[in-house]
Amino acid sequence: MPVSETVGPSLTEAMNRLWTKFLPQMEERVANLQRAAENASEGTLGAEEQQKATSEAHKLAGVLGTFGLQAGTELAREAEGLYAGTLDRSVEVCARLSEIAEQLRVMIARRG
Repeated sequence: MPVSETVGPSLTEAMNRLWTKFLPQMEERVANLQRAAENASEGTLGAEEQQKATSEAHKLAGVLGTFGLQAGTELAREAEGLYAGTLDRSVEVCARLSEIAEQLRVMIARRG
């Protein structure tokens, strides 16, 4: 029997266990991104919360890539870039941040 046949299922099982373990943390990070987007659109996003959103997006980009969700990594990197530095609080950017958070939420829910 080829090694790939014996390693494949156990690796898949291990990755599924890790997904289950980290799912609540990923969901919380997405919720934080959604709150930050809402606060940005309301003009109440503080510097600390913006920095946290940048960090949460960065962490999501890494973990989603680990689980093969490249589209999620790209979305999270986009959010990270938008939150980093001076945030453009235009209606369009705030709407995009909210849209990214929703897309990430759906993507994670479907994978879960």
